[in-house]
Amino acid sequence: MARLIDDEAGIEALVNRSRRIAVLGIKTEAQAGQPAFDVPAYLDDEGLEVIPVPVYYPQVTTILGKPVFRTVAAIPQGPVDLVDVFRRPVDLLPHLDDLLAARPKAVWLQLGIRHDDFARRLVEAGIDVVQDRCLLVDHQRYARRQG
Repeated sequence: MARLIDDEAGIEALVNRSRRIAVLGIKTEAQAGQPAFDVPAYLDDEGLEVIPVPVYYPQVTTILGKPVFRTVAAIPQGPVDLVDVFRRPVDLLPHLDDLLAARPKAVWLQLGIRHDDFARRLVEAGIDVVQDRCLLVDHQRYARRQG
């Protein structure tokens, strides 16, 4: 049953079960130093499968050496464990239909991003949601290291 995850045990479990992560609103290498690039670069360095879904940069075909997709629903080859979202709260609703069509297991709204109606609609559709937390910080805190 999907839920709004806001407890530490739930965050830890989500971090450790998420291996395939789409990043909605990812920035390009030209924006290195900004969280919307640095967080996915960290996740990639940690060995997770990062799938870039930029909102801007129509000329860009790769980020982090990986092909970009223009929607989450367009990502091929199986389900996405987590969509890490770098979009302002006011810009979230236009992405709702894409996320509902893609059916990721969870959606993570980065630190400073909260939209209760958006989150509720995802949970009602069976998608777990985290709001207003930094995935990099929580991954560093909770990820079980392999090896």
